[in-house]
Amino acid sequence: MRIESAEVVVTSPGRNFTTLRIVTEDGVTGLGDATLNGRELAVASYLRDHVVPLLLDRDASRIEDTWQYLYRGAYWRRGPVTMAAIAAVDTALWDIKAKAAGMPLYQLLGGASRSGALAYGHAAGRDVPELLDSIRAHLEQGYRAIRVQTGIPGLASVYGVASSSAGGGERYDYEPARRGAGPRALPAEESWDTRAYLRHLPTVFEAVRAEFGPELPLLHDGHHRMTPIQAARLGKALEPYDLFWLEDATPGEDQAALRLIRQHTTTPLAIGEVFNHVHDYTTLLSERLIDYVRSAVTHTGGVTGMRKLLDLAAVYGIKSGMHGPTDISPVGMAAALHLDLAVHNFGIQEYMPHTADTLEVFRTSFRFEDGLLHPSDAPGLGVELDTEAAGRFPYQPAYLPVNRLADGTVHDW
Repeated sequence: MRIESAEVVVTSPGRNFTTLRIVTEDGVTGLGDATLNGRELAVASYLRDHVVPLLLDRDASRIEDTWQYLYRGAYWRRGPVTMAAIAAVDTALWDIKAKAAGMPLYQLLGGASRSGALAYGHAAGRDVPELLDSIRAHLEQGYRAIRVQTGIPGLASVYGVASSSAGGGERYDYEPARRGAGPRALPAEESWDTRAYLRHLPTVFEAVRAEFGPELPLLHDGHHRMTPIQAARLGKALEPYDLFWLEDATPGEDQAALRLIRQHTTTPLAIGEVFNHVHDYTTLLSERLIDYVRSAVTHTGGVTGMRKLLDLAAVYGIKSGMHGPTDISPVGMAAALHLDLAVHNFGIQEYMPHTADTLEVFRTSFRFEDGLLHPSDAPGLGVELDTEAAGRFPYQPAYLPVNRLADGTVHDW
């Protein structure tokens, strides 16, 4: 089953997506997500200029060999651009193999280990009353687990919270890279105050638990904004509220920071959405410094790369919590769901519904019911790309915001 063609499609139905479409000589099509939020064109160029020429006439069934060929053969290894490109190829080849076999991808991965994947939604509010309303709305939609994010008194704009003055006042609960105003698209700049955040957040969770009781799983994302000792302080302060996890408390590249946090708190920890290879996790897994891995199929070398990571995590009793906001296209989300259903050490799946425009471009068949996500039983991933619709939504430059402290210093987020 030789690869006849490979096409890179960049489209922007509300936000930018990079998709690889591979077609075999007998007409079987596979899709792979290569979206790198705010850097989509870098991956598109890597694919078009360096990877696609290597794929033509290769055997589409040799997935592991192709993965190693692209990873080891390039000499320059890892990094988000390389691994997103490899992920797109790998996922597209798994899509083709499952279609050729006439079965959904999860069956090729060993079959179902559960009836569905528990999903968590994103509730946010500028203040506590608005946050409580957002949680109620998510519960009405069927979510059984909720991520809680809130505005901070004194800060006009907080990433991931609705209605940001830095972004023009529009709602952006879905955390997109935002399009700038004027002749150039420059990142929005947001102010940040960690001490105000540390004072405010425990009062938020106290109010949420008082309103919704002890059973509802609650999650929170720190967006890498704390030092290790600040994160340890927050984890300890949140212990009475029994979080499902505290995510990205410190910058992900400093793995040793998790040792200090672990010494001071029993709040479960999740990290990894900025990681792109199993080697990014070796210290965290072997020393059991985290409880959940947060990588995305799209950024971690595809189905093959993510399966290697999750199998290693399982050795240490660490579970999955794959990244799944709307900068992961429906193709990447579908790939995650097939893995969610198959792997033994599934924990939870992040889920944010895509917009109507996005679903016009990407025709999906996975579903969300009663708090659980279910991948399609159609052959392959269960997602098809409408290239005509994709052409109606051209790429627009957009970037994630930059955080600054009060003195003007650029800060982690």
